[in-house]
Amino acid sequence: MASRVIAIDGPAASGKSSTARAVAQALGFAHLDSGALYRGVTLVALREAARGGVAESDALAEPDVILRQAEDRGLKLLPDGAGFATYLEGEPVDLAIRSREVTSHVSAVSAIPVIREWVNSFLRSMVRAGSDVVIDGRDIGTVVFPDADLKIFLTATAEARAGRRITQRGKAVDPEQLRSETEALAARDHADSTRKVAPLQKAQDAIELDTTTLSFEQQVEGIVTLARELFSAQ
Repeated sequence: MASRVIAIDGPAASGKSSTARAVAQALGFAHLDSGALYRGVTLVALREAARGGVAESDALAEPDVILRQAEDRGLKLLPDGAGFATYLEGEPVDLAIRSREVTSHVSAVSAIPVIREWVNSFLRSMVRAGSDVVIDGRDIGTVVFPDADLKIFLTATAEARAGRRITQRGKAVDPEQLRSETEALAARDHADSTRKVAPLQKAQDAIELDTTTLSFEQQVEGIVTLARELFSAQ
């Protein structure tokens, strides 16, 4: 039986990863986080820059070298419960790839064509291995898995996403901080949707789910219901 794939795309801070993880758990699928690989490659680039005593921008100028280092140092995703954990040099690096430094560089890394193709090939190979997966990103349904069984495009207003992001940091949402975070996300949306390499787009056959007024539980249940209806009919 062919692997079943649910693709969840959407803009920054739309809750893709947390939603995908919860949906996967409810369905008994594995959660495959494409962003973890981009962050892993970014971590490799930053570490190589530090080891070589060069600027991060100089390291990013040689993506082929970065990818060779990623392979040599064993960057991989290994099964971990309902999902996968990121490993580098034989050690789990899930905390390291979520650092502020990696976060500030990952957008530049993910926009490099040769790195995107490497990550896409990696993801496809994991699905060919036979896992039913829920995978999230920004071009999963349009580029990586255009034949996914179910495609979801999560969205919400920039202000709603900004409020959630601030809350996730454990901080109170004050008006000035909300305004600043909203503006930052709006700018990120524009950059992601207009960039030349893998722009953020909704697949024509994707189901758009506006989560502005939905609770987390509601948006997860909505996707799980769609998936169960689809797969029960197959």
